[in-house]
Amino acid sequence: MPPSVPPLPRRVARILRTSLFAQVACALVLGILVGKLWPDVATDLQPLGDGFTRLIKTIISPLVFCVVVVGIAKAGDLKAFGRIGLKALIWFEVASTAALIIGLVLANVVQPGSGMHVDPATLNTSAVDAKTGGAALPSTTEFIVNALPTSFIGAFAENSLLQVLILACLVGAALLHLGHTKVPQVLPAIEQAQEIIFAIVGFVMRLAPLAVFGAMAVLVGQYGLGVIKTYAKLIILCYVAAALFVALLAVALRLVTGLSLWKFLRYIREEMLLALGTASTESVMPRVMQKLRKAGARDDAVGLVLPTGYSFNLDGASLYLSIGTLFIAQAVGVDLSLGQQITVVLVLMLTSKGMAGIPGSAFLALSATASSLGAIPAGAVALLLGVDRIMDSMRVVTNLLGNCVAVFAVSRWEGALDIERAKKVLDGEITDVEEGEITAGEEAAVPEEAVEEAVPEEAEIPAQRVNETAPEAS
Repeated sequence: MPPSVPPLPRRVARILRTSLFAQVACALVLGILVGKLWPDVATDLQPLGDGFTRLIKTIISPLVFCVVVVGIAKAGDLKAFGRIGLKALIWFEVASTAALIIGLVLANVVQPGSGMHVDPATLNTSAVDAKTGGAALPSTTEFIVNALPTSFIGAFAENSLLQVLILACLVGAALLHLGHTKVPQVLPAIEQAQEIIFAIVGFVMRLAPLAVFGAMAVLVGQYGLGVIKTYAKLIILCYVAAALFVALLAVALRLVTGLSLWKFLRYIREEMLLALGTASTESVMPRVMQKLRKAGARDDAVGLVLPTGYSFNLDGASLYLSIGTLFIAQAVGVDLSLGQQITVVLVLMLTSKGMAGIPGSAFLALSATASSLGAIPAGAVALLLGVDRIMDSMRVVTNLLGNCVAVFAVSRWEGALDIERAKKVLDGEITDVEEGEITAGEEAAVPEEAVEEAVPEEAEIPAQRVNETAPEAS
């Protein structure tokens, strides 16, 4: 007899119970509805998203430290690690510069700010000051100096990824220098700590739907949907530019590794939807690191390229900054020459590198660019206040995909990528269940049949084997 098909309500309930993607998608829709229908209530839901982000941030630094140290120690070659870092920086610079140029070209063609005829004197710049909190982007020298840790514990306490990376490199190099004979217990202890952190990630991820619900409700409740009509041309242009850049990433990934970006998108769909809902790439970094490792990228490449990309490879932000600069100029009636636009690219190549972790960093970068040109009133950046939060989704997706492609490309470039494994994982031929790699807290996301299939036959030990393995009585 053919197996009976469960009724539709039961199947839907089961999908919602077992699929993180379905849970986050439902939370996303509910958040939009609550924000639209009850905006006053929605603004009180901010702690849901903030609390989740805080929990994730507590484990990012120790996770990066463990992955990098283990990666260096297992690779056994510090020079290879240095080559990975150099190749990553080259890739980052090429990718972010390409994003800046694409943004400028499209902004010149479409001219999203033309015809607005805004008088900068009428703009309220105090809102920009409130957004940035009086902060300033660091200079190149300050950026380099700030990347050097002043305290081992302080680097973790401040969640400074670049400082943690430097400490991890030093510890990994020390382990290689001393060898396993002098410190035999250190590396296993770090590996065990890494597994504990991944287990914590599994626990925290159960709260992801609540975080997405709260973040989307606050967004719609505060800004409403009317802002989309006001800035429709700019919003559409930014998202079209992001789609074009992602298509270029797909071509680059195919040429360099032979892998499909669309299959990779399906592989990280839960993380992508979570990043969209919370408007934060940090919220998914631990899970993305885990999935990249399972997809064949070596630990040292994942541990170095992905966290570094969070500071050096902000492709989505680069697109937004280049388009935003020209939008502001067009809105106030300033016609930028080719030389001034080249200056925009050069300035943004520098300012975009110091944006990570600074409140209102996009407005600081735009203000710095306007000041360097001398033709755009610095206060004109207030024009983007109403639309900045809407652009977060575009920036988050593009930044995340750009960094993941960088991991695969640099890993392939260095010979640190298992291509066959990557293809099997992206095709769904290798799953977490098949490998027994379900982290704590993720069991609820696995279908019951898959768990049953994953139980090894050896679990049922025949009686004669029990007798054979039992110790003989002395």
